[in-house]
Amino acid sequence: MKVLYICTHNRCRSILSEAVTNSLGQEHIEARSAGSQPSGAVHPLSIKYLKERGIETDSLRSQSWDDFEEWAPDLVVTVCDSAAGESCPVWFGNSAKVHWGLEDPSKLEGSEDEIERAFNQTIDIIQQRVEQMLEQGLHKKSGTALQEAMQALADGEQ
Repeated sequence: MKVLYICTHNRCRSILSEAVTNSLGQEHIEARSAGSQPSGAVHPLSIKYLKERGIETDSLRSQSWDDFEEWAPDLVVTVCDSAAGESCPVWFGNSAKVHWGLEDPSKLEGSEDEIERAFNQTIDIIQQRVEQMLEQGLHKKSGTALQEAMQALADGEQ
């Protein structure tokens, strides 16, 4: 299954989601991430906290969703509220779509410990959802069945 994570700037939450999904999904899920208005750089703390968990970061980069027109994801996951409200490109057409609404740890103002905790909480949420996707065999579903199962997972109805 191919999953495209979308966030407006593609520098933190969608990047974390891509990396965690590829780490856990291995041969079952291929993940990428993109933004409607990419910042052009991955947030350095995203890289730091992924590396601390032993998750590969070398291939991560901030990119536009226009770069994926030929990629045809099975599932598009928006991870920020502003991206969820944007008009998606027509080529997302047949993809199942779901919104995860993750808090942005890169916008937190606080101590180093508070920021670290926020990043790790976000990574934990992503990890939990990807593990549930795999446990429930959602990577084997498509179309409406995938859409409904992913929405139930996002709503906490697993």
